[in-house]
Amino acid sequence: MNERQIINRLAEMLEYERLQHSIRVMESARSLARLHHTDEDKAAIAGLLHDCAKGFSGSELIERSKEYGIELDQISLCQRGLIHGPLGARVANDIFGIEDMDILSAIEYHTYGKKDMGFLEMIVYLADLIEPARTFEGVDELRDLASEDLQGAMLKALDNTIKRVIARGGLIHPNTLEARNSIIINKSNL
Repeated sequence: MNERQIINRLAEMLEYERLQHSIRVMESARSLARLHHTDEDKAAIAGLLHDCAKGFSGSELIERSKEYGIELDQISLCQRGLIHGPLGARVANDIFGIEDMDILSAIEYHTYGKKDMGFLEMIVYLADLIEPARTFEGVDELRDLASEDLQGAMLKALDNTIKRVIARGGLIHPNTLEARNSIIINKSNL
C-alpha cells in the first residue's frame, strides 16, 4: 500500500482527529529521519501507522491481542493504552501488509520504548510526542533537542514520561526504564 491507500484505510479505522495526528506524526518522523540520515520512507510509514490500533476499545485491545497471540504483561493489562503499540505492529502487518521489521518494531515500541532502541524506533517515539499539535510544557525544547541529538531528546522524553506517570500514580512499564538506562549507558560509552 502507498501512503494515500494507507490514509484511506486508516480513515475507516480511526476517528478524524486521530487520523490527523497520525498524518502529523508521519511528517514529523519524515523530517527527523532526514535530519538524522535515516530512511525517510520507513519513518513516514511507521509514523503514519503508529496508532493504527488506537481505534479499538479496551476490551477489543485485549481480545485482538489474544487473537494475534500477544502476551500482555500485568502493567499493560492495567494500563490498556499501552497495548495499542504491540497490537498496532500486528495490525500493520496483517491489514496493511507491512513486513519490514524495522517499521513494525518502531510501531510496537512507540508507547513505552525498549532497551537499545534504534534510530527509527526513537524517531517514531519522538515524532509522536513533538508533532506540531502537541502543546505540553517543554515541547519546543524537546523539538529542538530532537533535531540536534536524538538520544538526548529520547532521554529527556523518557524522563518526562516517567515523571508524568509517577505524578498521576500510574505504573511504569519496565521497558521504559530499560530504554532510559540503555541510553544513559550508551551515551557514557561514546
